[in-house]
Amino acid sequence: MMAALEKMLSRSTGMNVVADELKTILIFCGVGLLLSLAAAMSYGLNIATDLF
Repeated sequence: MMAALEKMLSRSTGMNVVADELKTILIFCGVGLLLSLAAAMSYGLNIATDLF
């Protein structure tokens, strides 16, 4: 799956995308998302009811 994502990004951007760099970016994005959700929950926001 990572190879397919790397190939798709390389074709669409015209740049050479390295799998290691892509993994690092995805890890930081995932950590940021988890921290954002944890902060929202700690302040008492119910994300399910607030968004829908």
